[in-house]
Amino acid sequence: MDHRSEIREFLTFRRARITPDQAGLPSYGARRVPGLRRAEAAQLAGAASSTTPAWNEATSPGCPTPSWTRSPAQWRLDDAERAHLHDLARAAGTSPRRRRKPAAPQGVRPNVQRLLDAMTDTPAAVINGRTDVLASNALGRALFASLHDTTTQPPNHARFIYLGARSHAFWDNWDHAADDAVALLHAHAGRNPFDQDLTALIGELSTRSTDFRARWARHDVRRHTTGVKHLHHPAIGTLHLTFEAMALVADDDLTLLAYCAEPGTASEDGLRLLATWAATHDQQRKRTVRTVDET
Repeated sequence: MDHRSEIREFLTFRRARITPDQAGLPSYGARRVPGLRRAEAAQLAGAASSTTPAWNEATSPGCPTPSWTRSPAQWRLDDAERAHLHDLARAAGTSPRRRRKPAAPQGVRPNVQRLLDAMTDTPAAVINGRTDVLASNALGRALFASLHDTTTQPPNHARFIYLGARSHAFWDNWDHAADDAVALLHAHAGRNPFDQDLTALIGELSTRSTDFRARWARHDVRRHTTGVKHLHHPAIGTLHLTFEAMALVADDDLTLLAYCAEPGTASEDGLRLLATWAATHDQQRKRTVRTVDET
């Protein structure tokens, strides 16, 4: 990952969405492209012009806390974007000898799996920053059965969204799901810029999906901690589920996702039906495995 280019492109897209009025700057003449001009961005960063040493210093990725990262209100950065900008600047200033990190875990601790399994009425899973699904409970596997129906292990949400044959039918709002996946990957890339598995995933998705390439180029990031998922399960039908994302503080970059339905809704009935379907589906799968083993 070229951190200098990452920072420049991130700021370019942020600059394009700010009007002079929003930045408190006067506006002169028609604009051929949206957002601030380069000279206006330099002024916002506290430099006299876009060619002065002050502007070059302000946009240098080697500076861990440049002036523009301390002005989120002027740049109209939200918390996730400001954190991402700090991550990119910090990564750019990291010594090559300190860039190697231990390989990320490919599973979860036994106690975490026991916790998942104890959540019998709630679909739940643990994912990492690359959106790999490292563990699930029975309802979690049933809810995302289409995701888990893959020979590539571990299953990956971003790969399923962009390359899965059934992803458009599964997500009621596919565009929203696709935007979320890219935003999560960009945030992880800022925190872990030397993750080789992430680099491979981004390369695969960029090569095989024009939708992914277009979204990746926008450099959007966001926090994904709570909200509503609108899904269409192939056996159960439409489900509207709230979710909570909880960081496993003892495990670096792992998040527990839990889903539930509003009481008294059709989605609550759907989750009960999903539990029955999951038990039947699991029994059928085990019988199939035994038959294959015996032959």
